[in-house]
Amino acid sequence: MLNIVLLEPEMPANTGNIGRTCCATGTRLHLIEPMGFRINDKMLKRAGLDYWEHLDVTVYDCLEDFFEKNPAAVGNMYMATTKSKRNYCDVSYPEDAYIMFGRESAGIPEELLVQYEETAIRIPMNEKIRSLNLSNSVAIVLYEALRQHQFFSMQTEGDLHRLQWKR
Repeated sequence: MLNIVLLEPEMPANTGNIGRTCCATGTRLHLIEPMGFRINDKMLKRAGLDYWEHLDVTVYDCLEDFFEKNPAAVGNMYMATTKSKRNYCDVSYPEDAYIMFGRESAGIPEELLVQYEETAIRIPMNEKIRSLNLSNSVAIVLYEALRQHQFFSMQTEGDLHRLQWKR
């Protein structure tokens, strides 16, 4: 199972959207304090719709608490940052990868990034843009990791509700 790690998330709507994406993909969500909102924030719940109760989510007091409770993350951590030289598509993600995203306003601290230089990844973008929206970034990277594992056991085909596809 893949893991999304949000380091000190600031915006409840983004976190709610990310939670909804995690529900849709069977991905665990790890939230590391301090957060810029309370976990019961109505914006968070609104963005996550009625999926929040089905989300596999854990909140940690700090980064040390996260690593203490998730020792497998140390060798399986991918750091999403605009500062990396490696493209997110050029990585082979293990089935149990942890993919960390930093604060919307500051990203992942460089002191942490230098410890994960080999697994730091970036999403290519126009040089005039500072960063993408956090929930969009999570979806982009997460779906690449899922694609590499043939989407695990996710539903990959859909049907029309009222009509039928021509076969």
